[in-house]
Amino acid sequence: MADKVMLTNRIVLRSIMPLFKVLHEADGSPLSRLLSRFDGVIQLFVKGTDTGAYLVFKDGGLDVLQGIHPSPDIALPFKHAAGMNALFTGGIPVFGGLPKGLWRLPLLVRLIKLLLGLLLLMPNVNPKDPDRREFKVKLIMYMITNALSQLNKGGDEDMAAWTAKQPDRIYQMSVDPTGPAAYIRVKGGRTKSGHGHYTRKAPFVHMRFNGIEGAYKVLAESKDIVSATGEGDIRLEGSPEYAGSIGSFMMRIQDMLLPPKK
Repeated sequence: MADKVMLTNRIVLRSIMPLFKVLHEADGSPLSRLLSRFDGVIQLFVKGTDTGAYLVFKDGGLDVLQGIHPSPDIALPFKHAAGMNALFTGGIPVFGGLPKGLWRLPLLVRLIKLLLGLLLLMPNVNPKDPDRREFKVKLIMYMITNALSQLNKGGDEDMAAWTAKQPDRIYQMSVDPTGPAAYIRVKGGRTKSGHGHYTRKAPFVHMRFNGIEGAYKVLAESKDIVSATGEGDIRLEGSPEYAGSIGSFMMRIQDMLLPPKK
């Protein structure tokens, strides 16, 4: 059985941290343009392990890469995987020693801005601005489709059993009429996620959200898919049984990433 802490950590590193790139590309603020002149590498890692990911700021762009960089400008060590998970799930992070390179203030500010941007994912953050609501939907959609794939790759037994005997199938999510879209591809136990519409074949299951508000109710407010379908927030095309399975795995991921109860 996959360890829950390590599985959550895999999702943190490979599904949440990549959202930094989306946040970075969407940030056109004057401060962001000013900070874009400062290149460098920021490493987040679990002390004494090869578990981590790092941000590479270069020429105004940002890449998020897995693993350990040989010489980061800023390095944030965490005592254990759970301590790193807490930084991204609303808990109290547990560091494994003094961070390195905090004197690199422009880089540090860039990291802080990105972490603050991720707060949009928190369930208690309910933006009223339509553009912010759409951006929250996009972030969650990108994260959840990637996390479904990582749930499988990380060894979740139920997800692995569900994907094992499937032929090449596309599970597509999209917001009608022209909103965000993302998908997960399943083939013989392997999975891969992507942004946008998969164009090489028709989806096996297509969750079509009724506008941003329909998507928001399901992805941001955790409305169950059965109720959402009955009330017109989603139009399901394809197998209801397999759509229900995807919904169950989505809820499992959301439970893993919810802030700890006090």
